Amino acid sequence: MPALNDRERALCDDAPARYDDLTALFVNCTLKPSPELSHTQALADRSIAILEAVGVAVDQFRAVDHDLAPGVYPDMTEHGAARDDWPALFERVMAADILVLLTPIWLGEKSSVATRVIERLYGNSGQLNDAGQYAYYGRTGGVIVTGNEDGAKHCAMNVLYSLQHLGYTVPPQADAAWLGEAGPGPSYADDGSGGPDNDFTNRNTTFMTWNLLHMARWLKDAGGFPAHGNQRTLWDAGCRSDAPNPEYR
Repeated sequence: MPALNDRERALCDDAPARYDDLTALFVNCTLKPSPELSHTQALADRSIAILEAVGVAVDQFRAVDHDLAPGVYPDMTEHGAARDDWPALFERVMAADILVLLTPIWLGEKSSVATRVIERLYGNSGQLNDAGQYAYYGRTGGVIVTGNEDGAKHCAMNVLYSLQHLGYTVPPQADAAWLGEAGPGPSYADDGSGGPDNDFTNRNTTFMTWNLLHMARWLKDAGGFPAHGNQRTLWDAGCRSDAPNPEYR
């Protein structure tokens, strides 16, 4: 875990609120199984260090270390899969106030593992919370991207759109990225890459982390996202008899 620099430490020491009742989950969508070095994880560790410095409980896992069956149902063993680790991982998703997806860039896109994770998140999105809203309402989402080719903003757009569409609240500047020299140059955590010392990336990582904290704090204090005009239970009850609710698929 990287040590906080003086500026980062000062921000934590002068925090405008308490955050020790918040939880965060970082899902690393690298293609590399543990314990191989993940450059995306190395960047995420800067964000995690800030969260832990203000008392946030941080959980994390590499999706590739688990058997995530393809599909968009909550438990794919009920639809022919021999094994599916997603139901247990979903419990960790629902325990987190903040969700950050991490992805490398391949051919200008987020990783195939990131696509699988988002598909599985989608499979649970039709579930409802106690207010009758979709399951992820009241939670905050962000994304971290690394690579040696163009596409960081494209990947962030895709992931952040997906998260907000599923019900996550996305604050301003909820993405951070590092791009090395195009081609076979050094990656973020390699010696001489300049990644860990890149002021632009460190600034954006700090902004992202604090914006996630601010949003999660507001939502927690408000008891979730306001439940008015967005309750599936009322829609199902016939608030619009002229437009029957489509079957969830």
